[in-house]
Amino acid sequence: RSPTPMKLRDAPSACPSLWRCLPCPPAELRLDLVLSSGQSFRWWESSPGAWTGVLGGRVWTLRQDGDRLWYTVYDEEEEQDGCPAKAAKLDAAETDRILRDYFQLDVGLSALYRAWGAADPLFRKVANDFPGVRVLRQDPVECLFSFICTSNNHISRITAMIERLCQAFGRRVCCLDSRPFHAFPSLSALTGADAEARLRALGFGYRAKFVSGSARAIAEGLGTEGLRQLRTQPYAEARRVLCALPGVGAKVADCVCLLSLDKAEAVPVDTHVWHIARQRYGVALGGKSLTPRAYQEIGDFFRGLWGPRAGWAQAV
Repeated sequence: RSPTPMKLRDAPSACPSLWRCLPCPPAELRLDLVLSSGQSFRWWESSPGAWTGVLGGRVWTLRQDGDRLWYTVYDEEEEQDGCPAKAAKLDAAETDRILRDYFQLDVGLSALYRAWGAADPLFRKVANDFPGVRVLRQDPVECLFSFICTSNNHISRITAMIERLCQAFGRRVCCLDSRPFHAFPSLSALTGADAEARLRALGFGYRAKFVSGSARAIAEGLGTEGLRQLRTQPYAEARRVLCALPGVGAKVADCVCLLSLDKAEAVPVDTHVWHIARQRYGVALGGKSLTPRAYQEIGDFFRGLWGPRAGWAQAV
């Protein structure tokens, strides 16, 4: 099955020939809201309504048409005949599984919106303007090092930093419309003796020390698989392990817990969420700054209000 000719024409000009789709109404997923919201920094709107990015070490283009989520995956191959990459003839069941896992499509979002709205009139008031906002399930290594780069930063700058990181340390996957795409670096690629200096040269500033330091700490301790296995640990334990890494505070740890380690109750709190809790919800907290105690109390408040998937509600 393939989209209409217009949909194909709007896709990147890297000779996509194989498109597949999954049933997915907008109330369950809005690509434009989710992929631009600062959960992941590897997607760009390659043409109106089409999003291209790297997932699972391959390049994908996604778009929505009515109640369907269309996708194509590009092969890794050398440039030839003006067509740098072509749609990969991967196992359809496997590519469907990857997307369903990444967007956590087995979680019914509409029912959650109704439950959150019933519990919270303020949520109900804004939910209609932001349908289909769901939480991604990302690779823990990519999620961790991406969010180490988010401190005192904004989305466009973070996106550019992550792109430079991938170009410098990641494997080149393919080239679309003269744009090279790279996989996210492996843990071993970030543990080299010169990693910190290279990151500083790329404009990472003080974050360079945290990226290289955390890479070494994981490589010498948990390892990549141990980091992934935090998915099976309780939220408090996963958060404790993450906060022991260089450059990882409570908020970064909660982002990683929520977006890659299956801790749906994790509520990342920044100054914006702190002000919302105080001004809109009337959460009474002492002090004039976001202290560790205030951070915990705000998270507990929203978990009490929204329930076991409070982190998903906070994303909305």
